[in-house]
Amino acid sequence: MCKVEEVEWGMGARSRVEKLKNAMACRSRMRVWMKRGMTSVLVWTSCVLFLTCYVQLMAMDQTWAPMLLKGLPSCFSHSDLSLSLQLPPPPPKLVRPPKRVYKNNGYLMISCNGGLNQMRAAICDMVSIARFLNVTLIVPELDKTSFWADSSEFQDIFDLDHFITSLRDEVRILKELPPRLKTRVGLGMFYSLPPVSWSNISYYLHQILPLLQKYKVVHLNKTDARLANNGLPLEIQKLRCRVNFNALRFTSPIEELGRRVVRILREKGPFLVLHLRYEMDMLAFSGCTHGCTDEEAKELTRMRYAYPWWKEKIIDSNAKRREGLCPLTPEETALILSALGIDRNVQIYIAAGQIYGGDRRMASLAAAFPNLVRKETLLEPSDLEFFQNHTSQMAALDYLVALESDIFVPTYDGNMAKVVEGHRRFLGFKKTIQLDRRLLVNLVDIYRNGSLSWDEFSYTVKEAHAYRMGIPNRRVVIPDRPKEEDYFYANPHECLQLLDEPL
Repeated sequence: MCKVEEVEWGMGARSRVEKLKNAMACRSRMRVWMKRGMTSVLVWTSCVLFLTCYVQLMAMDQTWAPMLLKGLPSCFSHSDLSLSLQLPPPPPKLVRPPKRVYKNNGYLMISCNGGLNQMRAAICDMVSIARFLNVTLIVPELDKTSFWADSSEFQDIFDLDHFITSLRDEVRILKELPPRLKTRVGLGMFYSLPPVSWSNISYYLHQILPLLQKYKVVHLNKTDARLANNGLPLEIQKLRCRVNFNALRFTSPIEELGRRVVRILREKGPFLVLHLRYEMDMLAFSGCTHGCTDEEAKELTRMRYAYPWWKEKIIDSNAKRREGLCPLTPEETALILSALGIDRNVQIYIAAGQIYGGDRRMASLAAAFPNLVRKETLLEPSDLEFFQNHTSQMAALDYLVALESDIFVPTYDGNMAKVVEGHRRFLGFKKTIQLDRRLLVNLVDIYRNGSLSWDEFSYTVKEAHAYRMGIPNRRVVIPDRPKEEDYFYANPHECLQLLDEPL
């Protein structure tokens, strides 16, 4: 009996020992699996952290990043890493100026008129006026009814968010009226008027501000040249510059395409931008028909009478040309550029629309300077497809290229010529040749009738323009004759470092 119990006990003991061994073996395997699992987690976590740091360093473009990471093991294949590094870098942080806090005296709506650069200057004026009157400015409405019939909105040409944000420390700008006021405007409960041209700031303080306080919403339906060139507070003049040179930034598509055109030109060397203002609208408006056929002159006259807001109808073309009030013709321009000593092989970028008279009128210029180019010849049609039928957007491209050129030569002192000249002064007094058209047309006529040799003609042209290259100087002020004095945006000397002044 005892032996049987011993046998049973021995067998039970061995069974328990085997169970205990099995349990310990199982626990040992579990520990191994757990160690392996934890190791894998740690390894993959390290790899993720490694990749995150690498991507961030690459995005920061730190030159020491490759040295810092050299020799560290990789948990990913090269293909995996390359795919990860294709992520776009984070956008730059926009530093916003603090909002200016002020009691709002009303809401100012404005409708710009004219071409791109006329509207550009007007926007600068209106921002400055809104700041001085302590009102809220509604994003300007651009001209859609003039000769160009461009349907572009503000945000199609300018970076709207940058415009609003960059000026928030000066003036509050809204994309649209608040709903309650929008309803009032829809019911006609607002005041609309064209402000007086070339007005000083006291006009807006004593005439426009009371209207804003009474009606809450005032609409200025004309904006061209509505603020004086001179006699304004320094802070107003500097704000006009700030809006022009900083706040009015073109949209990214326009900026990128403009840079591409400049890059294409730079690859072939220096270039000159010729603002050849010889389009049909300019000739019809000015009444300048020198070099045109009789039929072309009649066509231009019919066009002038077709636009009622062009007030001058009967024009003596020859008299106006002798006074220097006509744009230079392509033929005259060819002679003058040659007389100035411009290298015939230099690239000349034509910043203009369609030249009236086409190839016939451009033949002399093309013969004298064979490297004539335009945006249409430098780019593919698909590049410009988005901008077709939008003359202001096309003009914006020309504006950007003109800013970057080695020399800028306008053949007429219109709005683009003046605004680009001023902007180039701001960028370091870049060379802009301001042609004396009154003198030049007289010299051209004398040279053509044989009374002046080429050497005499060339010497006289060079001498006359030795100090007309956009050098530092002050605006000429003519009291009570603002149209005849120097335009603020052509030479905003209050915002520039002149030779005799520190910054």
